[in-house]
Amino acid sequence: MTDHLRVGPQTRVTLHFAVHLMDGTEMDSTFGGEPASFSWGDGSLLPGFEKAILGLRPGDKRSVFIDAQAGFGDYNEQNVQHFKRATFAADELQPGTVMNFADAAGAELPGVVTGLDEEWVTVDFNHPLAGRDLTFRVEIIAVEHDAPEQVVRLN
Repeated sequence: MTDHLRVGPQTRVTLHFAVHLMDGTEMDSTFGGEPASFSWGDGSLLPGFEKAILGLRPGDKRSVFIDAQAGFGDYNEQNVQHFKRATFAADELQPGTVMNFADAAGAELPGVVTGLDEEWVTVDFNHPLAGRDLTFRVEIIAVEHDAPEQVVRLN
């Protein structure tokens, strides 16, 4: 019976969630829309958020404090970079603009323009919620068995 199944390894979880700053500002929410669904441990939720829902069952609701470290990590000054302004098209630059960059491995990495002058552009690559304590509100809709992927080995 799936209504007795609890959130944990080898489960697929469907839930509504909301993430709030400590002042109550809502940063993200699925309430009022489609619920989110993920396989436990697939990386869809950060470890601190997964830990907060471990053991919950369908119908359970919880509001949990998530400190910055367990959420999006501490703010890292080394993730703020400075680039020559000449490397950007002039019309795309203004503080608050989110731009995509390629990291050393070629993966896409979003950054926010936080400052600019005639010579330099400052880009912050920290997650916007890095260094912020959060409240994570969740309602578990369904918990189902999640069959592990079967690997076929060819010899």
